[in-house]
Amino acid sequence: MTPTVILETKCWEHDWKRILESEWLRLLAERNSYPFSEKILMINNVKKPFVVSKHAERAIQRGWITKFIVVEEHAAEALDFFSISRELLGVGYRYSIAELVGIFLCRSDFLLHYAGDCMPAAASDWVSRAVRLMSQDSRIKVCSLYPGEDHGGEKPGLVGETDDFYIGQGFSDQCYLVRTEDFRQCIYNESHPASARYPKYGGELFEKRVDSWLRNNGHLAASYKHAYYIHKNWPLPPLARFHRRLRRLEWFRKISK
Repeated sequence: MTPTVILETKCWEHDWKRILESEWLRLLAERNSYPFSEKILMINNVKKPFVVSKHAERAIQRGWITKFIVVEEHAAEALDFFSISRELLGVGYRYSIAELVGIFLCRSDFLLHYAGDCMPAAASDWVSRAVRLMSQDSRIKVCSLYPGEDHGGEKPGLVGETDDFYIGQGFSDQCYLVRTEDFRQCIYNESHPASARYPKYGGELFEKRVDSWLRNNGHLAASYKHAYYIHKNWPLPPLARFHRRLRRLEWFRKISK
């Protein structure tokens, strides 16, 4: 039987129009060549969920997604399930809650997640190869496309490779394929010195916590060699950029006291 895989991405206040008023969701599904059991859009941190949901309904009608989830409706239950609190996440909450809710609600064998500003550069059958690899080697807890075009050279943290994958440690929330049963556990309260490399303004975010869990337990991550994803930081509106700068200045003020 073919393992079931859910494809998931997310949107928020400053990118939902770009995602839902274009063919982004169609392209995302097509470039990850796999018969997904569901294609889900996580709606997070938007001012008018009703308006965004109306646009998401049109994406369902077009067949680009099968459903959407308003993250805040499930946030409290997800945090309780994983024995973690909003206070403990602190500023990392906004960077973590969509991913935690997605994993909490997932019932497929595997979950493939993309950040809303990430897209495979081209179509490939990497998902089926990654599922096969993870099914054969229980040490590998995460697979992803390569983060940007591979121009060769040194690959920090590399511990091995196959014909199709580089094997190492480390985690990125931009693109990840995970075995659902591994991630629907209380694994999000760990720390590791190497995980301090993540941006400090993100706090103790999901990405950092998963990286710590992998390293503390000797788990491995794999990146597909023959295809890559593109990450593009879409510019925020001027007012949003101003508010972000204020938040970062406030954070620097606190740590400098």
